Amino acid sequence: MADVIPDIIVIGGGAAGLAAAVTAKARGARVLLLERNEKLGKKLYITGKGRCNVCNLCTPEEFLRSVPRNPRFLHAALAHLTPEMLREWLRDMGCPTVVERGTRVYPESQKASDVTRAFAQRLSPGDVRLHARVASLDVEGGQVRGVRMENGGTLAAAKVIVATGGKSYPLTGSDGDGYRLAAEAGHTVTPLFPSLTGLETAEDWPKRLQGLSLRDVALEAQWPGKGRFREQGELLLTHFGISGPLTLKLSSYLSGTDLAQVQVWLDLKPALDEETLRARLNRDSAEKGRKRLATLLLEYMPASLAAEFAALAGVDGETRAGQLTGAQRQRLVATLKAIPLRVTRLRPFPEAVVTRGGVEVREVNPSTMESLLVRGLYFAGEVLDVDALTGGFNLQIAFSTGALAGAAAAGGKE
Repeated sequence: MADVIPDIIVIGGGAAGLAAAVTAKARGARVLLLERNEKLGKKLYITGKGRCNVCNLCTPEEFLRSVPRNPRFLHAALAHLTPEMLREWLRDMGCPTVVERGTRVYPESQKASDVTRAFAQRLSPGDVRLHARVASLDVEGGQVRGVRMENGGTLAAAKVIVATGGKSYPLTGSDGDGYRLAAEAGHTVTPLFPSLTGLETAEDWPKRLQGLSLRDVALEAQWPGKGRFREQGELLLTHFGISGPLTLKLSSYLSGTDLAQVQVWLDLKPALDEETLRARLNRDSAEKGRKRLATLLLEYMPASLAAEFAALAGVDGETRAGQLTGAQRQRLVATLKAIPLRVTRLRPFPEAVVTRGGVEVREVNPSTMESLLVRGLYFAGEVLDVDALTGGFNLQIAFSTGALAGAAAAGGKE
């Protein structure tokens, strides 16, 4: 048991929970951070491939365009802690950052552990309890009273912040327990789906080429309700279908949709239109007519893909380039610009970066992160029904909503 009854209990020691606890303590509140794992920030350690892409220095408008789910809910949180303010906060805590790849921000040390350490050192040992599992929230008369622990004990507090994460990467401790706590307190939890994850395809050819990375290609998709996606970048072929940056981004839009209604195409030559490609293929067929098609295709794509491509276009790879008919050349060009892919499933939560769905944001005050149903109960981070694309946006959401919840829960304490 804590020596002193805390003003605020924070459940979860990830990005949102750490931001909430440090903010509340800085405002004079007595804080107790409960973390079920053996250390704080366990999921933070694996973000950005261990480097931790903490935020993105894009404009507020660009940021919100990178949030497919409930972006307007985040206006107050992002104003409370902007990306620039987060960088300054980290710098003041001894973790300076650098800007890479345009607008992505990483710790200068390139170590995610330094981000966790920066926050953790602002908390005293008495502020944190590890291996602490919460069984339920203690709610009475529409007011939170504290939490009940799995070991049978009860911890009292007038304010509780739920920052337990989602269901993605459950080995880090985020197994979706926060959704249960919210539901038991009377909150609506919207359907949960993996997001920012790989896509399984009905086609076998990507699986035969697993490990092949395709750069400067485009992925395009359409689905009912005027849904449309087209982005250029890098795509990875895998044992289940497709992954890589382009695929993860598309999955954020497809998560929760009826995949049977989704059409997806891979454009191998997004920088060239069909007319330009047709002229090039016609010229190559005339000038290199003795080459087998399978050999000619090596000038258009990696060798392993070239071995599969002719069949995808319905043309015999043994055909001499000079013997290709006009119809065959047209099929080759059309396939270069749009290889169809049938997505059958998103990869599961253990492989997903974030969770789509969560605590219904219409039941949470966006200006404070406080529940509109239970006084003194706050939510922050991935447990909320808000998720974004890759690039530091999801961590920024966690830090911003956590900081806002911590500040609001601490109230007038300074």
